[in-house]
Amino acid sequence: MRNTQAGAKKMGFEAGFAGGAVVFLWMVFSVFAFCSIANAAPYPTRLVVSKDGTGDYSNIQDAINNCKSFPDQRITILVEPGVYEEKIVVNSWNTRISLIGIDADRTVIRWSDAAEGRKNGTFWSYTMLVQANDFRAENLTIENAAGSGPGIGQAVALHVESDRVVIDACRLIADQDTLYAAGENSRQLYRNCYIEGTTDFIFGEGTAVFENCQIHCKTASFITAASTAEGVRFGYVFLDCKLSFAQGVDNVYLGRPWRPFAKTVFVRCDLGNGIHPEGWSRWGYKYAETHYAEFECTGAGADRSERVDWSFELSEDEAKLYTKDHVFNNGLQDPVPLRDWYKD
Repeated sequence: MRNTQAGAKKMGFEAGFAGGAVVFLWMVFSVFAFCSIANAAPYPTRLVVSKDGTGDYSNIQDAINNCKSFPDQRITILVEPGVYEEKIVVNSWNTRISLIGIDADRTVIRWSDAAEGRKNGTFWSYTMLVQANDFRAENLTIENAAGSGPGIGQAVALHVESDRVVIDACRLIADQDTLYAAGENSRQLYRNCYIEGTTDFIFGEGTAVFENCQIHCKTASFITAASTAEGVRFGYVFLDCKLSFAQGVDNVYLGRPWRPFAKTVFVRCDLGNGIHPEGWSRWGYKYAETHYAEFECTGAGADRSERVDWSFELSEDEAKLYTKDHVFNNGLQDPVPLRDWYKD
């Protein structure tokens, strides 16, 4: 009898233990399942745009318009090769969008709009307008095909006025005012890009770093027209870039100030052989308030013997400040910890 009772107790204990183990495992599985569901975005985070209708959308603007506003996770829009005749706006609520092409030569966003004949026409002439923070574009051509000449005027390809924007391996094509890098508190990185234009074709008040870019000058005019705001330490910074020139083009100016506190610096850039000996133009503003400098540039255009006396060569110590970390913190000695928004 005692053996029977002991056996029964043992069997009951084993059964209870087994049941408890099942409950425990079920609880663990439930927790993991809940976490997986919690971490999965309740909205699409990968969309495909294709001209042939095989993607989720056949045009880019529809894809952007159908993204979740202010998403917690980055939304990637893959753009298949093709020519997309669109005027695109990435609205302020379309944050954390990546617009990714397969090949910049074969993935083209094109529109033909121009400033002439309307008030503030430059600012309405864009092919693409980016107002959303944390935007990224890769492997795309963004083109304003309006051309140049009478009745056209400025014609912007890309207009960026938001913060933490990365444009990587893209081609920006237009004539006058190709890139409007705007926004007084905007930080923008252009990496491995090709940018071409005629007059003031990189302009605006944003803080922008151009890294390993090719800057192509189509006419003897001005490359930059910065309008850096007073109190902002960095305007346009060109790091390890290469300047190129259309056949027969020379006497190009590195920049002129669109506003009195303009700042533009070329660091370790190949300036080619088409730069005007003076380097920089005043455009009527008091040169004492502008900041135009170079450091260890190469090519015939880097000869500073005839430069305007209000531009200067950075010292070794000054040049050390021209890094992405330093520039994107506005030169603060003890910067607020950065998110890795501009990292590879």
